[in-house]
Parts: sequence; structure tokens; C-alpha cells
Amino acid sequence: MKKNIVIFHGSKQVVEVPEYGAGKIYNDYGCGFYCTESIELAKEWACPVKNDGYANKYTLHTEGLNVMHLTESPFNILNWLAVLLQNRRFDINNNIGRGAREYLLENFLPDTSGVDVIIGYRADDSYFSFAEDFVNNTISVRDLNAAMQLGTLGQQVVLISRKAFEQIEFVEYEIADHREYYYKRTQRDKQARSDYMKRKRNLSALKDDLFILDIIREDIKNDDTRLQLYLSE
Repeated sequence: MKKNIVIFHGSKQVVEVPEYGAGKIYNDYGCGFYCTESIELAKEWACPVKNDGYANKYTLHTEGLNVMHLTESPFNILNWLAVLLQNRRFDINNNIGRGAREYLLENFLPDTSGVDVIIGYRADDSYFSFAEDFVNNTISVRDLNAAMQLGTLGQQVVLISRKAFEQIEFVEYEIADHREYYYKRTQRDKQARSDYMKRKRNLSALKDDLFILDIIREDIKNDDTRLQLYLSE
């Protein structure tokens, strides 16, 4: 990883000094400072409602930091999902979903102790519903993996340790005009949902796909070659 990376934080206010421990504990990766390498995405995230926001720009000095890339090997989509399950509140509506949560947390949750920065998908709006569908046995692991590429939401860079907070430097900010970015955010979500529904196939035709119930029944673990086969397609 580069020694220095430029990241942006979308917010309703200017944040010159990010405060360690100030974030919400039920965010995707728990308490942390959530950023992106895309200023356009930061501006969208700054406008969840029809009010202007700010894209705060920083330099993150990564030398000496332990950075976990959840979208790169050796991790897979179920490692990311297990982290999400640990921190977010899922709408689990059946016994399969409850069993899935326990199984994924036990077998796919990566060890984040000693990690300073996590890079991974952002489970925003439609993307969170895709994750819920998988846990409730509605879509396959292959479709979940593909769904996370829809809408080009990109990845988020999350500072989680005190050490990481000590190595971030504020540069400047730009105003995010809600008249542009609120609608861009809304359109991105709508497009992702539309693309998802186009991909979604008749469940009766998915005899060769791998669902969470199959993963539990066949006792598939993180390094199982059967899982890697479906994720590589």
C-alpha cells in the first residue's frame, strides 16, 4: 500500500480533527472514522437528506499501520458479511437466518484485533438489503458476490485504532451541493436495485448455486474449495 493515501469523509459538517471513539458502534465495521478515496462518493454520502454537506479531505499516512483489505485475498465476501453481522442490525425473519448468523460469525469472522484500518464494501441502502437476502437464504453466494459490484458504490476506508487517528492529516474541504449530490446518491441506489432485480433468477432454477443453507448443511468453512469455486465464477 502507498505510504500516503488521500481520503475523503462525507459529513454534514467540517471535521478538521477526527475524534477517536466518537463514531457509532453499529456502523458496518463498528466504531471508526468512515472515508472513501472518491470525492464524488464522499459528497453523495454527505447529502443523505436535502441539505448541503461537506467532503472533508485528508492525507492518511499508512506507514506502520496494519491495514485489512476485506475485498482482497485471502478474504472473501463471507468474511465481509460476518463483520457486518457482528456490527449491524439485520432483519432476520426465519430460523435459517438465525442459524446463518451464528454459523457465519463462528466460521467466517476475521480477527480484527491489532488492525488499524479496514478497507471494504460499504453496506449502504440497497447493498445492505442484498446482504440480508443472502442471510435469509433468498439469494446464492454467487449472486451476493455479484450484487456488491452493482451501482459502483466503491469501497470505504475505515480508521479504527487510535494509532490510525494519529496518522491522519486534514487538508481542506469542499461543499457538497444537495441539489446535485442528494439526487446522485438516490439514483445510485435505485440503479443498484434495478440491476439486482434483473439479475435475480427463479429460485427453482438455481439447483447448482450455493445458498447459506447449503453452506451450513455441508459444513463449508472459509478455506473450502467448493466455496472458492462459486466465488471465482
